[in-house]
Amino acid sequence: MSEREIVTDVVIIGAGPVGLFAVFELGLLDIKCHLIDILDKPGGQCAELYPEKPIYDIPAFPEISGQELTNNLLEQAEPFGPTYHYNQMVTELEKQEDGSYIVKTDDNQTFKCKVVVIAAGGGSFQPKRPPVPEIENFENKSVFYAVRRREEFRDHDIVIVGGGDSALDWTLNLAEIAKSVTLVHRRDSFRAHTDSVNKMRALVEQGKINFELGQIANLEGDNGQITGVNLKTKEGEKLLPATRLLPFFGLTMKLGPVADWGLNLHENLINVDTEKFATSEEGIFAIGDINYYPGKLKLILSGFHEAALMAQAAKKIIHPDQKVVFQYTTSSTSLQKKLGVK
Repeated sequence: MSEREIVTDVVIIGAGPVGLFAVFELGLLDIKCHLIDILDKPGGQCAELYPEKPIYDIPAFPEISGQELTNNLLEQAEPFGPTYHYNQMVTELEKQEDGSYIVKTDDNQTFKCKVVVIAAGGGSFQPKRPPVPEIENFENKSVFYAVRRREEFRDHDIVIVGGGDSALDWTLNLAEIAKSVTLVHRRDSFRAHTDSVNKMRALVEQGKINFELGQIANLEGDNGQITGVNLKTKEGEKLLPATRLLPFFGLTMKLGPVADWGLNLHENLINVDTEKFATSEEGIFAIGDINYYPGKLKLILSGFHEAALMAQAAKKIIHPDQKVVFQYTTSSTSLQKKLGVK
């Protein structure tokens, strides 16, 4: 077994609302989960694309924001002790002779599990590459689209590009350890939280960070290491010293490596049955917007229903010797005990 191999019952790919609710349903059946998400936080589209936007079709909540829904689901899953792995994308899925699966990520993390649940929404969120000549030559060496290990940016001259929450959050966070931080945005207004913008402007006034209006023209450097970032500004071109570049230009959705896992697909979605939401591979389930079946509705509440039925089927694979007894949380003292109900 590799040094970094984690053994668990279920690996859930995707920590959006449906993946989070799957933790709860599996937990009621004494099934332990690890979740993997390419984003740097839970909540999927809800938290990343519309954290403050109201959602009106969640049962019992006439109105709830994407972030509030995420927070509630995290609280609901908490009694079952799930482990979250962010900023990682599943790159390999291998079936073993005993029917279990080895799951590997692009962060060199390996999992061994009996069941895999794909709850990846419309696919993996992939960072948008800015239109900068030859930027791919520097990617994952000195140009990064996410901060996986904050300490690796210590004492660097960092240029951060963008006007959303990710750009502002990392500007504030890395200012504490970087040699210098320069935030670049094409205009002097931001999509980020007002508090973050105010804190950023205060640091600029104190001379602790820099802010530049403009757009990236090109990069200077060689052998994968940048030495500077050329900006287009109203006054002309300007060279910023830089050893690290963090462009936050938003996200796009792609099916990603899932397409190569041998599952039956329907127009880039995963075919499942409607009894247990199993895929064409035994032990792999797909729930939420990533799946397809006749009559499918891409609603969060549909994904919740799918998670409940998936959990019942997963129990039979993980604990084949145990009888699945259906219980209600309102009346079952054993379920209430698991939930910490007094």
